[in-house]
Amino acid sequence: MMPLQIQPPASEAQLLERTHAIEGLSFAQLASRLNVCIPEHALQRKGWAGQAIEKALGASAGSRAEPDFHHLGIELKTLPMNHLGRPAESTFVTTIPLLTIHQQTWLTSTCYAKLKRVLWVPIEGDIRIPFPHRRIGGGVLWSPSVDEQAVLAQDWSELSLMIGAGQLSEIHANMGDYLQVRPKAANAKSLCYGYDDLGNKVLTLPRGFYLRSRFTDTLFMG
Repeated sequence: MMPLQIQPPASEAQLLERTHAIEGLSFAQLASRLNVCIPEHALQRKGWAGQAIEKALGASAGSRAEPDFHHLGIELKTLPMNHLGRPAESTFVTTIPLLTIHQQTWLTSTCYAKLKRVLWVPIEGDIRIPFPHRRIGGGVLWSPSVDEQAVLAQDWSELSLMIGAGQLSEIHANMGDYLQVRPKAANAKSLCYGYDDLGNKVLTLPRGFYLRSRFTDTLFMG
């Protein structure tokens, strides 16, 4: 069984048409459309829904540090929702380049590139629903407002300044109004280089920028 290959959308309108076409489908129905299988074991299912939706919509960036629909400048983010219809977790934005982040500004950062235009697709994340039966919700195409971008830029700047100054160990998950920094690694052995407060290169856990669920919750209010 060959997986279905879907070309990237030619426009925002076509992307939204494709998003509407998968709205309401279960994961099992989406897998059938794509000629792919849902992994049998729970650990192997991590990230499956997001990857399947990427394929269904024709995302082209893969794991590269650019928006999923790079020719449209649009990033795709799936958002697992709990039984109350609220975001179940924080949302990964991008891996942090610990050694070079001091060379970036907010407007030149990968984080900004990933958040300036986002297609949010909610999915059922209630663990009481069998994985194949979970459904895809209605997508929302979003760009941050002037006020939202000001807060995002402030969070990014403050956290990036600490990272560049070698203060990784002082950063905790409560910092940042909308953005937070958290470890991003498969396990404790997945290490990369960063700087300590003396400017020395040291091995540390990879970090990523995440959007808080209290922020993504506002995207679907009403």
